[in-house]
Amino acid sequence: MPNDSASPSLLLVDDDHALRQLLGEYLRGEGFLVTEADGGRAMDVALNRGHFDLIVLDLMMPGEDGLSICRRLRGQDIATPIVMLTAKGDEIDRIVGLELGADDYLPKPCNPRELLARIRAVLRRQQAVPMRSTADRGPVSFGDCTLDPQARVLTRAGKRVRLTGGELDLLSVLVRHPRVPLTRDRLASLVHGRAHEPFERSLDVTVSKLRRVIEPDPKQPRYLQTVWGVGYVFVPDSVG
Repeated sequence: MPNDSASPSLLLVDDDHALRQLLGEYLRGEGFLVTEADGGRAMDVALNRGHFDLIVLDLMMPGEDGLSICRRLRGQDIATPIVMLTAKGDEIDRIVGLELGADDYLPKPCNPRELLARIRAVLRRQQAVPMRSTADRGPVSFGDCTLDPQARVLTRAGKRVRLTGGELDLLSVLVRHPRVPLTRDRLASLVHGRAHEPFERSLDVTVSKLRRVIEPDPKQPRYLQTVWGVGYVFVPDSVG
């Protein structure tokens, strides 16, 4: 259903009826508006009917699986945050999901309380951006790229580049701290407001994705540099 109130609206996409019902009832009890879909077609119908604040998406489904759905949504410029549920134990599936644009993931079977915490964390990240001080909002140019944190837009050679909310958050944090090496813990704190273990695991994946987007040569990064034993640093163009 569309989000007609202050309550966050979730779209829960999973072919497992029992699990979908269990999670749906729990999340409704926590104050969310929840619409359930048993696959990609039902999800498309729901998305055509209204706006959702977040999608909970199962990875393993018959027909169009979660990875394909995630790729399709991001290819359509649908930036709705996605928390992916992964039944597979293979880490590569989770990494691929993050590279395709998922904002977080949770292994199945999952604890509903942990899913709730992940959902709230992702929504907080989305809501925190407009509250940043105006000093942090001016557009920043480097190379042929320009990042506008306020509009949440990255352009390269004048053309808009599609990034997920999590990728924009991380890039904005790094750009707002030029020449300051940031540890993983510090990045997690600045992006999420607290330690966030799944973010730490996906940090290298996200940085690699950003390098492919902004760097002239991703294998020899000019702007997003690794500080061995510490973390990452944004190195802007020299002035004067």
